[in-house]
Amino acid sequence: MRAFRLAKILGIVRRYGIDDMILEHEPSGRLAALSRLLRFGGHAHLSEPRAVRLRQALESLGPIFVKFGQVLSTRRDLLPLDIADELAKLQDRVPPFAPLLVHAQIEAAYGRPASAVFAEFDEVPVASASVAQVHFARLKPEDGGHEVAVKILRPDMEKTIAHDLALLDSAAALLESLWADGRRLKPREVVAEFAKYLYDELDLMREAANASQLRRNFAGSTLLLVPEIHWDFCTTGVMVMERMRGLPISQKDMLVDAGVDLKALSRAGVEIFFTQVFRDGFFHADMHPGNIFVAIDTQHRGKYIALDFGIVGTLSERDKNYLAQNFLAFFRRDYRRVAEAHIEAGWAPPETRADEFEAAIRAVCEPIFDRPLREISFGRVLMRLFQTSRRFNVEVQPQLVMLQKTLLNIEGLGRQLDPDLDLWDTAKPFLERWMNEQLGWRSLLRTVKQEAPTWARTLPQLPRLVHQALAQAPASDLAPLLAELNATQRRQNRLLLAIAGLLLAALLTPFFW
Repeated sequence: MRAFRLAKILGIVRRYGIDDMILEHEPSGRLAALSRLLRFGGHAHLSEPRAVRLRQALESLGPIFVKFGQVLSTRRDLLPLDIADELAKLQDRVPPFAPLLVHAQIEAAYGRPASAVFAEFDEVPVASASVAQVHFARLKPEDGGHEVAVKILRPDMEKTIAHDLALLDSAAALLESLWADGRRLKPREVVAEFAKYLYDELDLMREAANASQLRRNFAGSTLLLVPEIHWDFCTTGVMVMERMRGLPISQKDMLVDAGVDLKALSRAGVEIFFTQVFRDGFFHADMHPGNIFVAIDTQHRGKYIALDFGIVGTLSERDKNYLAQNFLAFFRRDYRRVAEAHIEAGWAPPETRADEFEAAIRAVCEPIFDRPLREISFGRVLMRLFQTSRRFNVEVQPQLVMLQKTLLNIEGLGRQLDPDLDLWDTAKPFLERWMNEQLGWRSLLRTVKQEAPTWARTLPQLPRLVHQALAQAPASDLAPLLAELNATQRRQNRLLLAIAGLLLAALLTPFFW
């Protein structure tokens, strides 16, 4: 079976002239010899540009390869820009699986038929993708009678994915061993990264948890709606959530007819993105237009509706602070600070000359300021930054790959809604406010409140710990130890006074604000 699949892959590679891309970069060597062997019999689709041919080849190979191309499109540190842009156009256009299989999946999940779980169930799916498809339904009256969306995993996905991932890994290993540039591009690491995201999507309980977390983060938001999860009906293979009503964000004319302010919508999208990244460190990482709707009812008109939570990104406090400093430095055109932040974070080698790195970053970023979004391609800016980073041996951080992808999605949404949106002016006030909260006196009070319980447990133990240390120390060492103890006691007294003052300020703050 695997040999037959491999033969099909090689046939598609030959048909679309994918091997030509190899010869462009390596006209001689073992990989070139293999490429010339594949060319026996000619090509069928060489009239299209190389990027288009690669996209068409992945579409011919099936849904797992389509999804791999989607993930690969985010790695602009590895791909030429034309290929990354073309792969970003890949969409999951997968025929739905049969109603008989739908009912079998539901019965396997609940141990009873769909008619015993739902008062109504529409067998015709509203969306069908490579991993799952979605049906509308209604819960029974005793369960609340809510209108819901039911996401159902495709049958036998684990076997299909394991099979295609094994082929991808074999192809990546071949490239790594035969292609001169293979080790630098790390194709096996890219496949492993893809496998992680793909297997995460196979667990719908994980996706439900992602949706629940995002909904909690934006509870009461005036900008974003997230469906409620009906946990009693969620399993690893079936996920039930609130049915959301709205228009796809790509339907501009319909949104305008419904009274939605597109300029306000574009600004709200930027704020939602930066709120997820810098306030929460938890963000929806698959924000393409198919996953974003806009509410048009009277109560929620103009709010974003987020769907499909299989891929999310997370950032540590260190990541958030690093990013915020870099964004603010970019907005202020402080390229020296950008260079220093990279070196301080250890992402650029310590011997890197900050002045040279600063000059290289300025050459990339300075031309894009004071221009409307329609004249700026963040994809090209990111690509040039990656090229600059590679020249200075800067490591591309894996945890930021999804963030880069999401920022590019935001660019696409912004261009669609308001070509004149100025991302810099929209984002700068938010980032400055966030940095003030992180580094100002409010941050200090918040830290004191968080650490106070730890201090309360630790401080009473200090006398016992000191007594143990003195009892174990030789007599000749007691004098310096006692001197150090007296100095420590004086510092502790000053610290306790400072803590008491801060706690008092924290308690009184609500009365003055």
